[in-house]
Amino acid sequence: MTPAKVREFFTRLATLDPEPKTELEYATPYQLLVAVVLSAQATDKGVNRATKALFADYPTPQAMDTLGAEGIANYINTIGLYPTKAKNIAALTRQLLALHGGEVPHDRAALEALPGVGRKTANVVLNIVFGDPTIAVDTHIFRVGNRTGLAPGKTPGAVEQKLMKTVPKEFRQHAHHWLILHGRYTCRARTPNCPQCIVSDLCAYKEKTPAKT
Repeated sequence: MTPAKVREFFTRLATLDPEPKTELEYATPYQLLVAVVLSAQATDKGVNRATKALFADYPTPQAMDTLGAEGIANYINTIGLYPTKAKNIAALTRQLLALHGGEVPHDRAALEALPGVGRKTANVVLNIVFGDPTIAVDTHIFRVGNRTGLAPGKTPGAVEQKLMKTVPKEFRQHAHHWLILHGRYTCRARTPNCPQCIVSDLCAYKEKTPAKT
């Protein structure tokens, strides 16, 4: 995709949704961190259902630390991989309290040192909490980057690198959410809604879904 097409691509997405937001529900940076850890291989809706009661009863790292992994597991047992995720949340909570006073650090290395936190999770937190122009490549962004020709790559890391090079600076802050939402609701995995897509004429995907007659 040419630089001109990339700029037009994001101009249209920005016009459609000027201030995109995450669909994860949270009240504090700590709660967002927990929600993002839980969202791996799970839907945002599923995470929100599980965290509604968890965050209501144990809203802070100090409170969560009293619950422990088994207690956390009881709240999130509707989410895939919940035993491992519960252990990670308990461990990252202890580490936040011990090393950062319970505050989510504005530091990539410190974030990625937390149990259960990889590059993608760190990127989400840095973007949403601290306003850093990071792009967290999940399955939706990986698909959109490759399918459209916006940022083709064989790995999430390769797609992230291309996006950071090709997305114009003024769009990088929100690019993460625009691409996730576009992949979730329009450029879907099985049946992309090409007839209703506002960037279909810029897209390199050859097997576009035809309009219904």
